[in-house]
Amino acid sequence: MMELLTDALYWIGAVTVAWVSVSALCCLLSGIRVWIVGNGNLMQATKLGKWAVVTGATDGIGKAYAEELARRGFAIVLISRTQEKLDDVSKAIESKYNVETKTISADFGSVDIYPKIESGLAGLEIGVLVNNVGVSYSYPEFFLNIPDIDSFINSMININITSVCQMTRLVLPRMVERSKGVILNVASASGMYPVPLLTLYSSSKAFVDFFSRGLEAEYKSKGIIIQSVLPFYVTTKLSKIRRATLDIPTPERYVKAQLSTVGLQTQSNGYFPHAVMSVFIPSGIVCLGHLSYYQSGRHS
Repeated sequence: MMELLTDALYWIGAVTVAWVSVSALCCLLSGIRVWIVGNGNLMQATKLGKWAVVTGATDGIGKAYAEELARRGFAIVLISRTQEKLDDVSKAIESKYNVETKTISADFGSVDIYPKIESGLAGLEIGVLVNNVGVSYSYPEFFLNIPDIDSFINSMININITSVCQMTRLVLPRMVERSKGVILNVASASGMYPVPLLTLYSSSKAFVDFFSRGLEAEYKSKGIIIQSVLPFYVTTKLSKIRRATLDIPTPERYVKAQLSTVGLQTQSNGYFPHAVMSVFIPSGIVCLGHLSYYQSGRHS
């Protein structure tokens, strides 16, 4: 009886070790493919279509996407609220990268802007859509203590959720007709976990993540790549962080790394240190980290 038990334990252990070894090898190979090899020349205008559309394109990650995609040969449609900023970014991109640009001024806090955007995009061969526009809290707060909460709720939903759905509705049909195109929906690592005192923001980004993964399953067979992008902290106005570190990249460094993951991951943190953080940092620590970060005043 003891011999049978010993043999059984031996084989259970052997199978477990083999399974762990194979899993580790698969993770290693997958990591090499994503973070070292990358997707080659996928993100090029010659492969996807002439135009890339970027929302929230005048600052931070959105501006970095516009510049990097222009560097890769795309003509750029810049959509943001302030025309003066749009003109500045447009001129800079045209001068530096020698590509066409087009600007559309729109306040994504409103819901009546989409006919104007649709008209502005009419007739364009759009290869890439970056749904980047977003808004967060001015400071962490209990839900019922948020100032002017009705307006805050409407604004957060319109900017973080409705914009993603509506921009996708406008651009996706022509991508399906051409059987190619990429949609990048910029969510947040905050959408991977519940984040107290940033609850509405975190929840809105969780929607973007689920919406993206669901659409990817629906339209992958039609040649469309839809990716959920889940960054941790990046040095942007939204994060209020000014100094870049290894784990907090500049928008330019983040975007360049993220674009190499397109077509390789449906759900991506976009930047290797962020991917490591998502695996090894428990959700409870992430929640506490968000709170302690704001409470410490590090963002000032």
